Amino acid sequence: MSHQKKIEDLRYRKAKSRQGGGEERIAAQHKRGRLTARERIDLLLDKGSFREVDAFVEHRTNDFGLDKQKYLGDSVVTGWGTINERLVYVFSQDFTVFGGSLGEVHAEKVCKLLDMALKNGAPVIGLNDSGGARIQEGVVSLGGYADIFLRNTLASGVIPQLSAIMGPCAGGAVYSPALTDFIFMVRNSSYMFVTGPEVVKAVTHEEVSFEDLGGAGVHSETSGVCHVATDTEADTLYLLRKLLTYLPQNNMEDPPYVTPTDDPLRMAEELDSLIPDDPSKPYNIKDAIHLIVDEGQFFEIHENYAQNIVVGFARLGGHSVGIVANQPSVLAGVLDINSSDKAARFVRFCDAFNIPIITFVDVPGFLPGTGQEHGGIIRHGAKLLFAYCEATVPKLTVVTRKAYGGAYDVMSSKHIRGDVNLAWPSAEIAVMGPEGAVNIIFRKELAQSEDIDRRREELVSDYREKFANPYIAASRGFIDDVIEPRETRPRLVNALEMVANKRDANPAKKHGCIPL
Repeated sequence: MSHQKKIEDLRYRKAKSRQGGGEERIAAQHKRGRLTARERIDLLLDKGSFREVDAFVEHRTNDFGLDKQKYLGDSVVTGWGTINERLVYVFSQDFTVFGGSLGEVHAEKVCKLLDMALKNGAPVIGLNDSGGARIQEGVVSLGGYADIFLRNTLASGVIPQLSAIMGPCAGGAVYSPALTDFIFMVRNSSYMFVTGPEVVKAVTHEEVSFEDLGGAGVHSETSGVCHVATDTEADTLYLLRKLLTYLPQNNMEDPPYVTPTDDPLRMAEELDSLIPDDPSKPYNIKDAIHLIVDEGQFFEIHENYAQNIVVGFARLGGHSVGIVANQPSVLAGVLDINSSDKAARFVRFCDAFNIPIITFVDVPGFLPGTGQEHGGIIRHGAKLLFAYCEATVPKLTVVTRKAYGGAYDVMSSKHIRGDVNLAWPSAEIAVMGPEGAVNIIFRKELAQSEDIDRRREELVSDYREKFANPYIAASRGFIDDVIEPRETRPRLVNALEMVANKRDANPAKKHGCIPL
């Protein structure tokens, strides 16, 4: 064969590989409202930057007639490219080939990619669209999943790992995304579950749809499995690109700095009137976040899950920061099981990847009740405490209103290595709220009082005057400064620059035993 013929043969093979399962199956994928594996990669990466690896790999199975069904590249497309000119690795499961099912060579391709990403210190993005294990390959496909799980675990905290669920993701397939840092899902198009509706019906006699069992709505609002839910695949791919702008390439780097166009000294006078005069009235902490961060841009994570706490990424003076904030407009901002888990996971991610943590505190305590106690609020609340205590990244805290009891300790207080702890004049730092404190301290006096309600009101007012303020904590040095709300942005930007070269360490150990 001449050199020219060989080149033509190469071109033919590459074109065949790019066809995946063929035009008919590509049309069927489009009919379902879904993009193909390669179309997703083209939307995700910088134009023309994708370099494919293992395009000529074929499966090696002969059973069940598979020897007559071979596709170049098998059921996953792998390679690397750039997002905003920064290296990323990507694998995209191809539903047009064996329903995207995972067999031996599919797993080998993904494992090779994860190994490359770990060695070269760059993020991995998995675009999942798979019917699960390739049944015809039996235990070999199960072994392939485990090989991937091991690499996800070893890479955790070393390189960012992002997962987008673009179609079905069932059985063992769900655990690779679950081991990654952030999961994105598409409403009415993608779903995740360990066992499907048919198995559920057979075992528990429950009838449930794919969407109600494991759709984006369920996982972004009820289970917390999904971090970001979108309406279209294009939205998901755009937001994956945006999220990476806040993250470093690996745990040895700092997050990318962006020259700010928003004045670091900008005051926000609206903050002065944000807190209601009545301490029992709610307000939206997101209003404060948008007023304080660069350009008002806040990339929220877990927006619809455990909404009594708010987490997400933003910039302050061009620096990437993670934000954790109690939300007074939902359950008065109390900490409960789900909000503790949500915030703990986020804090640990930020700490792993050198992202400073800004905490806004307005917390009346932990949610009371048998449901919470029996569900293990002590154990779950301890996860958040553990995460904050363990974190060695810069930690800046602003107490906007209530900081009561143990919840005050947990929310990045000075006692657990908060670097700069500020408070607004509206801050109330105390063991408990005035009403509860008066009922305990003056129980006997109130029982003997002729006008209990009037006397209680007087005592509550007196207690509030003396203790429901930031100055006792400030007098002890637990609060570094009491500031006007409008000053918050410039003070945080300044503090962030002050702690930029912070060095802190934990005792030498294999790892801590977080109260899972």
